[in-house]
Amino acid sequence: MFRSQLLRQVAGATRQAPRAAFRTRQPAATSIRSFTAAPVRLDKHDNDYDAGSTSGVPGESGDHEGQYARTDKSVRVEYPEEDDLPPSQPVQGRGGFHFKRTLASFSLEGRVGVVTGGARGLGLVMAQALVTSGADVAIVDMNRDEAQRSAQGLIDTYKDENPGSDKIPKVTAHFCDVSSPTSVNQSLAEILKLHGKVDNLVTSAGFTENYDAISYPHDRMQKLWGVNVDGTYLYAVAVAKHLIEREAPGSIVMIGSMSGSIVNVPQPQAPYNAAKAAVRHLAASLAVEWAHAGVRVNCISPGYMLTALTKKILDDNPDLQKQWTSLIPVGKMGRPEDLMGAVTFLSSDASLYVTGADLRVDGAYTCT
Repeated sequence: MFRSQLLRQVAGATRQAPRAAFRTRQPAATSIRSFTAAPVRLDKHDNDYDAGSTSGVPGESGDHEGQYARTDKSVRVEYPEEDDLPPSQPVQGRGGFHFKRTLASFSLEGRVGVVTGGARGLGLVMAQALVTSGADVAIVDMNRDEAQRSAQGLIDTYKDENPGSDKIPKVTAHFCDVSSPTSVNQSLAEILKLHGKVDNLVTSAGFTENYDAISYPHDRMQKLWGVNVDGTYLYAVAVAKHLIEREAPGSIVMIGSMSGSIVNVPQPQAPYNAAKAAVRHLAASLAVEWAHAGVRVNCISPGYMLTALTKKILDDNPDLQKQWTSLIPVGKMGRPEDLMGAVTFLSSDASLYVTGADLRVDGAYTCT
């Protein structure tokens, strides 16, 4: 029945096709539509609404025009030098035994995770999420001393929250300049010597600076891209190579930013935005390339997070907080611990069929 119905449809279409041949061709001159380079609405009325449309001159409807949607080159937030970066402390009250039921697939027991940029800020909190969920963790950072203090802090916090625990997580600290292939390979070799394997990677190493594009020093831009983009790529490739050689599945979580999808205002930061857009698309591209090997690659794009560094920036630029939160639908900045669930989900078997995704944790900022 289906075959005969299909044949009738094809035959009907064939019979109708010649009709087009009998259409009268219009002269070329009559088919041209006249137009003007200066369109004017015939129903325009002089009122306040017209002043706020493209029929008005710039500023005609008031000084407010576009004021919350433009960059301001007077806003400049320079990334502090390494010694000036504020330290971070492990989150309190997030670990310990759990009496609320949850999926076993969220557990990271028996896994080894690597967190680049894990000595402070978002990286440290996400390293703590992996430890709390059962993983051993290697913290990788440019500042080995700070990484060592943070590693010990995670162990001490775990002991305090799990008195009498028969298994203490192994948390180690390692130096690495993620923009250097040699340094990446050396740090990974050191991690494998101490932990024996790597199952998870979180690429949190990165920084931002605010310069207007014309004034941005080229050497600073190269350093920014070197850490944010090259560093993400180099460590992901090194860990993926290890996983593929082991014929073991694994998860790589790249830390991007909502800045990879939108343009932040008022601070100008075009190179950083472009770098985070690169990270987001890199995650998608590598997810496809390594899917055959069971290596999942995803991206987390945080919004404005109130880290110790962000607090320092807001202390220097007090008007920024009001402007930032006015653009966030939930009206609040996030906390670093708001990323703990996201990184645990993407690192664990709870997300086995999730790869190439961009998980935005931004209070709906990118929805507007």
